[in-house]
Amino acid sequence: MRFTTLALAATLTAGAAYADMVAPKDVVFTEDGAVEMSLSGAAGNVEEGIGVYSSRSKGNCVACHVVSSLPDVAFPGNIGPALDGVADRWNEAELRGIVSNAKLTYDGTMMPSYYKVEGYQRPGNAYTGKAAEGALDPLLSAQQIEDVVAFLMTLKDE
Repeated sequence: MRFTTLALAATLTAGAAYADMVAPKDVVFTEDGAVEMSLSGAAGNVEEGIGVYSSRSKGNCVACHVVSSLPDVAFPGNIGPALDGVADRWNEAELRGIVSNAKLTYDGTMMPSYYKVEGYQRPGNAYTGKAAEGALDPLLSAQQIEDVVAFLMTLKDE
């Protein structure tokens, strides 16, 4: 009986969290590209955000950005700006918007739209015949976006 109660509680909690998640198509951006509300309905986890930033198989943020407080992250790029002090330059909503879809804030940026599922050009068939078919998943989940934003919010100039 106890296991059933715990399982039911976990299911209801997970369902409630999922109900608060914003689907990529439903994200509301401000005129300046900010996203005011959490995409997952939950707070971000700084440690998970560092993992997304530094993992080449997740966000791969490190390919373009350097964070001097993470000297053990190998081969940071310099295509994008250094992220040191980023939380002093942008607020949480602005950072969430930039990570979700930087192209709404910076026209022509090379930064990927991490929480976008529509509007992609798929030239693969013309070149390789292997363009993705059907719906695409976002590059990062809603919670991963929140985790990255939580991490970025810790990067203040001292």
